[in-house]
Amino acid sequence: MRLKRFLKNPILRPKRENDWESKLVFNPAALYENGLFHLLYRAIGEDNISRIGYAVSSNGYEFFRLDKPVFTPMGILESKGCEDPRLVSLEGKFYMTYTAYSMKGVRVSLASTRNFIQWERYGVVLPDMENKDAVLFPEKIGGRYVMLHRPMDPPRSIWIAYSNDLVKWGDFKKVMAPIEGRWDGIGIGSASPPVKTEKGWLLIYHGIDKDGVYRLGAALLDLEDPSRVLGRHPEPILEPEEDYELRGEVREVVFGCGICEVEDKYFIYYGAADKVICGATAEKRELLNLF
Repeated sequence: MRLKRFLKNPILRPKRENDWESKLVFNPAALYENGLFHLLYRAIGEDNISRIGYAVSSNGYEFFRLDKPVFTPMGILESKGCEDPRLVSLEGKFYMTYTAYSMKGVRVSLASTRNFIQWERYGVVLPDMENKDAVLFPEKIGGRYVMLHRPMDPPRSIWIAYSNDLVKWGDFKKVMAPIEGRWDGIGIGSASPPVKTEKGWLLIYHGIDKDGVYRLGAALLDLEDPSRVLGRHPEPILEPEEDYELRGEVREVVFGCGICEVEDKYFIYYGAADKVICGATAEKRELLNLF
C-alpha cells in the first residue's frame, strides 16, 4: 500500500517576495477543524532562521497563506529558529510541539493557541536532552498527557513520556527502534501525531537508511498502553520518487509532520527535499488493513 500524491504537488513553494520564506518552505503540521484544513509550516529566508507560517484551505488541496509568520523565535534556546511543528486539538486548544534550535542544540518546546495567531508559550519541556520529533496524543490516556519524542543519542529511536501538566515529563520508555538493514535502519522519528482508530493508535513515522534517504512508514500502538507496538508495516508507505522529492535543499527526502482525518480518508502533508510542501492521501480502510 502506498500513499497517493496530490496531482498538483507541490502545494506550497518558497515565496520570493517574503524575506522570511524566500528560500525554503517545508515540514508542515496539519489539523482539520470545523471544515477547514490548517497548516503550520517551517519557513527559511535569507537569514537562514526557521520561522513558522500559516496556511488554510477549504478542500485540503489549495491553500491561502499569510504574508507574515505566525510564530517567530524568542529567547536564547530559539536563537537559530523554530523548526518542524506538529499540531493536535486537545481540551479546547490547539497545541503545537516544535523544535527549538540554538547553539545548545535542539530541544522540544510547546505552545498553544485558539486561533493560530496568538500564542501561549510553555518553553522547553524536555530541557536536559537534545531531542526532537515530539508529538502529543490528542487525548489523555490513563489520566495523563502522553508524548512521543526522539532523543538525538543513537540509535535514534522513538520514546514515550507522560505528564500531569504538559510541562514536566517523566516515565521515559523506548517504544520503537531502527531495524538494521531496512529502509528505517539508521534512525526513526514520529511524523504526525497519532490518530485514534478502532484498531489502535495509528502512527505515521519517518525512517532513514544508510544512504540518508527519508521515507514514511506506519505503525500501530495499543490504545490503552501506547508504549506497546501492535504492528509495524515492514515496507514504506511513501518514498522519494518525484523530482521535487529527489532534488532540493536535501536530496531524497519525504518528511511528514501532519495528518488530517476527513470522513473515510487521511490527508498526509509532508516536506519534500527540505524545499517545498506536498500532500498525499490514503483510504482509511486500506491503511488500517496493513495491520
